[in-house]
Amino acid sequence: MSLKPKQPHPMGTCPECAEPLESGDRFCGACGYDLSAAPEPEPATDRPTVPISLPVDWPEAPPRDPGSLTTATQHPGELPGTDSGGRDLPTVPVRTDGLPEPAAAPAGPGVPAAGPAGNAGQTGSPGGGPAEPPTTDGDFTLAAPDPRAALQGEADGRKLCVACRTGRVDRDGYCEHCGHAQPRERDHMEEELSSVAAVSDRGLRHHRNEDAFAVSSTALPDGSPATLAIVCDGVSSATRPDEASAAAAAAADAALLAALPRGTHPQQAMHEAIVAAAEAVNSLAEETVKEREHQNSPACTIVGSIVAGGLLVVGWVGDSRAYWVPDDRTSPPARLTEDDSWAAQMVAAGLMNEAEAYADERAHAITGWLGADAYELEPHTASFKPDRPGVVVVCTDGLWNYAEGAEDMARVVPPDAAGRPLHGAQVLVGHALDGGGHDNVTVALLPFTLPSTGAGSA
Repeated sequence: MSLKPKQPHPMGTCPECAEPLESGDRFCGACGYDLSAAPEPEPATDRPTVPISLPVDWPEAPPRDPGSLTTATQHPGELPGTDSGGRDLPTVPVRTDGLPEPAAAPAGPGVPAAGPAGNAGQTGSPGGGPAEPPTTDGDFTLAAPDPRAALQGEADGRKLCVACRTGRVDRDGYCEHCGHAQPRERDHMEEELSSVAAVSDRGLRHHRNEDAFAVSSTALPDGSPATLAIVCDGVSSATRPDEASAAAAAAADAALLAALPRGTHPQQAMHEAIVAAAEAVNSLAEETVKEREHQNSPACTIVGSIVAGGLLVVGWVGDSRAYWVPDDRTSPPARLTEDDSWAAQMVAAGLMNEAEAYADERAHAITGWLGADAYELEPHTASFKPDRPGVVVVCTDGLWNYAEGAEDMARVVPPDAAGRPLHGAQVLVGHALDGGGHDNVTVALLPFTLPSTGAGSA
């Protein structure tokens, strides 16, 4: 994803002549209209943006105590760079089929030093023994490994390479024989609880996974269950995006687990959790300044959902999304979030229709994110009360780029996703990888069931 350095004018267009306005304009550039004389736009509030197309009862969140929040106002800044998700990383296929048996070890006291991968030169023994024959297979030449080196690796506890199954992995995470990078812990992650599951994968084009998630369950003061999921997507053009997403997910999860059991309304708790996540990401910027003064600040997006007391609550900043997919697929699905993106702002301002905006190369430039270089933090939250069971899909753009519309998402969500959320999340990640896997892919599934008679509510 990429960042848009400037936001449009709050009015969008001139009230007098409908000329598009830019941020900071005090007078219309076309007719000279004094913009300060125009009525102030209504302040942004936490509210539903896309209603579920069902008969629903919209619950009102309790009044917010401004003193209870520590929302930090950030100064506008620009994060240089572009989205790396669309760029193909160079890959060199390594074939391991049909490798010949290594020659007998020489009698000399030394261990042959293998030549660098891709070099067809021979290797020799310091003791004057015969050189190991080079192994030619695939697209380049590899020197045959010395079996004693493998035995030495077993003795010092180093892992066997997953690519060539012969060399040992060095401290940097690369095979000493074939040079293949080894999978990291975050390359593929899965977690399943009784009522929520999540899967995250590096994808096929990125060199690391910059997404993160947190799934948890707790109880409200009346004993009724509450399930939550947080999904964060690191901004690739920022510094340490993987750390930003991990810090945000952990902070939001901890905030919700602390707030819900003490009776905080779920929508209020979600707002405070996003604030906590933003502060966690902001703290990383201080470390960045100390280490390298000229680096930009870590940044990420966030989306979360809570299912508790018959309510479905979502909160977000950025372009990660939440979808509602009912178990009865004859009922309409819905997208529950609205992107903080250039395209969404153009549509909201009436400057473009949706097809035109999303066809523009600037469409996915985000206008809201967590980080010290962000604009003033404005968490979005919404509360829903569906009248039928279903599943909430919480995901990064690595998934919804391959199933953007609500109907598209509903088609790829397995029919039994509510009963098998982990399997459903695995299927959705597989759908993105089959589509090309251009970005990291993370998805969490939260089944929504109607509360039984007599159950408490938030």
